[in-house]
Order: sequence, then C-alpha cells, then structure tokens
Amino acid sequence: MSALLRSRDDGVDLFVRLTPKAAMDRLEGIEISADGRSHLKARVRAVPENGAANQALERLVAEALGVPRSAVSVVAGGAARLNTLHVLGDPAMLAKGIEALNAS
Repeated sequence: MSALLRSRDDGVDLFVRLTPKAAMDRLEGIEISADGRSHLKARVRAVPENGAANQALERLVAEALGVPRSAVSVVAGGAARLNTLHVLGDPAMLAKGIEALNAS
C-alpha cells in the first residue's frame, strides 16, 4: 500500500489535494509534496462554500473508483486544501483502483 492511502478494516483513507473553482472536475494523478507526502490531485468546479467542493470531490472519487457516492466521505481537512477521504470497500481492490488512477 502506498503512502497515498492508509488501509482500514472497512476500506481505505485516501489523501487528496483539492483545488476548488477549477474549469472542470477531474483527477490529475499522484503528486508528492515538498515534505515528501503523496496525495491524489483533484480539481472541482464547485466553490469551497457550505461544503460544495467537498461534496463534488466525494462524487468525483466515487465515480472514478466505481463505488457508490455514499461509500466516500471527507473525514479530515474539510476546510483545507489537503483532505483525507474514507472510502468503504475491499482495501486491496480500492488500492488497485486508486493506483490505476495515476496511470490514466
């Protein structure tokens, strides 16, 4: 499992760098920050008000991984650029899906 995710009994925690107010909703692959931490780069059109950007991020990640929207939730960093998402499901299958996002 990469530093991009942390395995849990019921799924994985995924580390994401979110940019709101973008031209389009998209995942841009894996990035390593200056402090050496890995995270998935995501851009959403939604504004960061009333949780709209976080909800757009949850929908985007759920669609990309082929899981129900209800399986993805922001668990940390909701008001920050660096977020932690919890994704419910089989950790091994989710890890493969997340790693595949970087290849596309």
